[in-house]
Amino acid sequence: MLNVKLFHIKKFIPMPYEEALAPRLKLAQSRLQNGTGEGGEFTGWVRLPRDCDRTELDRIARAAAAIRADSQALVVIGIGGSYLGARGVIECLCSPNYNLRKKTTPDIFFVGNGLDADALAEVLELVGDRDFSVNVISKSGTTTEPAVAFRFFRRKLVEKYGREGAGRRIYATTDKSRGALKALADQEGWETFTVPDDVGGRYSVLTAVGLLPIAAAGVDIGELLSGAGEMMDACTAEGCGENPAWRYAAARYQLYRAGKSVEILTCFDPAFRFMAEWWKQLFGESEGKEGKALFPASVEFTADLHSMGQYIQEGRRLMFETSVRFGPSAHQLIIPRDEQDGDGLNYLAGKSLDFVRDRAAEATLLAHTEGDVPNLVVEAGTKSAASLGALIYFFEYACGLSGYLLDVNPFNQPGVEAYKKNMFALLGKPGYEDRRAELEAGLD
Repeated sequence: MLNVKLFHIKKFIPMPYEEALAPRLKLAQSRLQNGTGEGGEFTGWVRLPRDCDRTELDRIARAAAAIRADSQALVVIGIGGSYLGARGVIECLCSPNYNLRKKTTPDIFFVGNGLDADALAEVLELVGDRDFSVNVISKSGTTTEPAVAFRFFRRKLVEKYGREGAGRRIYATTDKSRGALKALADQEGWETFTVPDDVGGRYSVLTAVGLLPIAAAGVDIGELLSGAGEMMDACTAEGCGENPAWRYAAARYQLYRAGKSVEILTCFDPAFRFMAEWWKQLFGESEGKEGKALFPASVEFTADLHSMGQYIQEGRRLMFETSVRFGPSAHQLIIPRDEQDGDGLNYLAGKSLDFVRDRAAEATLLAHTEGDVPNLVVEAGTKSAASLGALIYFFEYACGLSGYLLDVNPFNQPGVEAYKKNMFALLGKPGYEDRRAELEAGLD
């Protein structure tokens, strides 16, 4: 079971803050459970692990099996919450080098999350003449980055398989009844999966948005949902001692009130990199409103101890760390003895690399807390689909609680629209003529 540990916390924030925050946490929990808080119409994810559409899950499993059978590559087209969770899970459980490994599952490429021509051209080249399928993910179908990428890969499919054959290789994850992508999918007869109306993008990894590409990679999505379901049950408890999401939300909120402005997510596993990217979107987009909230950042240890480690240890005292720790590695490597001992490491001979990593983690925690950087440790257990499902739900629930503690709506993102309006105007999209004139005057 996931566990949250607080180290030397009395040094940084007054105690007993947990008891003082309990009434507000209870109210935030009630708002999440009952959908009565601001943005409550987007809290369908709260019961999703237990109440998900089993018929849709079966269709996801069949589609993933079909992709594995007829495709050497799967191109996943989406941006933000439409790809970060899936990529995070696949890399964490299957390796950041997933596409380079020998396997019976297809290579998976993530596109539509930027506007760089070289990056898109490279994926087109990497797919090459291989058999491939496309999973295009968009609630509306009109978001610029994925819509542009889809045009290129749809054309490549049609050129290779013809219009009818291409249609059998396009899987659209979109709105259940409306929007440009849904209309096009119905017109062309593509198989569709649903982005639930009551689940926002950054909370959607445990829906078809994330589950189809995750299943195509061979991950057991049943285990992923089972772990999330166990955490869902744990998050119904009251009290920081019983509910890990309460404990995490309370500590980070109190550290924020004590003057900390940055939360750094750390992990001693390089495969966790895109889970950290998912976490940054989750908290940044949910909390960053009205001039409030912690700035979510991430580092990868031990690599970043040799770069950002200096700043963390002795820079401005504006941060705290949340460190995700997994259990024993799947591969146990024992450090060999060297007769000459030219590197002076024979004192480690016979010890596992896990042993060295864990001592490095302990040393880092002690050094950073001594350097006035508070540390929260999230013990996630042995790395598996179930433990990662639990971790995903834990962070989602804690994020919802945290948003309500800040008195912001954790389920909207009004600031995201600002750049889009300016971009549409500068690109000459119809209806934005007046705004374009204003912007061009400002650029002179």
